[in-house]
Amino acid sequence: MYVKQLFFWASNSALLLFCVLLTSCSSYKQNIMFKVPEGTVLKQQTEAAEKNYVIQINDQLQLEVYTSNGERLIDPDRKLSPDSPDQKSTKESEPTYLVDVNGVSKFPMVGSTKVVGLTIGQAEEILQQAYAVYYQQPFVKLRYTNKRVVVLGAPGGQVIPLANENMHLVEVLALAKGVGNDAKAHNIRVLRGKEVFVTDLSTFDGYLKNNIAMEPGDVVYVEPIRRPVSEAFRDYGPIVSVLTSLTTLLVVILSL
Repeated sequence: MYVKQLFFWASNSALLLFCVLLTSCSSYKQNIMFKVPEGTVLKQQTEAAEKNYVIQINDQLQLEVYTSNGERLIDPDRKLSPDSPDQKSTKESEPTYLVDVNGVSKFPMVGSTKVVGLTIGQAEEILQQAYAVYYQQPFVKLRYTNKRVVVLGAPGGQVIPLANENMHLVEVLALAKGVGNDAKAHNIRVLRGKEVFVTDLSTFDGYLKNNIAMEPGDVVYVEPIRRPVSEAFRDYGPIVSVLTSLTTLLVVILSL
């Protein structure tokens, strides 16, 4: 009698555990992002010529102005750059200048200057002319502080600054700690505005075709490899342990 009850209880427990694991197989796919409808053909990014960024609304710019055609930047004899303990902290606290909705940024002394749509080089030329009113042979350095790419998926959520123009996908992935064993190298998606590009870096030929140039605001998603059974056992391990302990306890009690 007790043996039949024990067998019945163990069978139901095993069935319940199997159902939980079966349900978990689908639940572990719920964190896969940027799914596309069935039958959708994702675009392959064609080879694009390298190009310079242009200044856009809401960009943050950092400005440096030097006299004598930037002599202080070189200064091989260290005569123009006196040693100062506060020099580094001053450098780090340099202000940034926002490009407003009218495409204008307000710079010290020269005031509002329209820079939207210009490359960094073009904007530097305009500012050099503006600062020539106040300085002899001004040399202007301008750079972005807000150009970045978002990496999601297997490498974890990371924001990668675009340190230079024409950075490519592989460089961004390397900065995001690469493509690990838990990632699908053949299913890396790049979201750009309303477009989605699929890139395959699992082969050398795929690398040559798909190492595309990154643009500010791109979202790179590396789809993770899901292992639902092992993950389910990991998550439901305590339940399995409790059921096993109860079964063992019942067997011991009935054998007395």
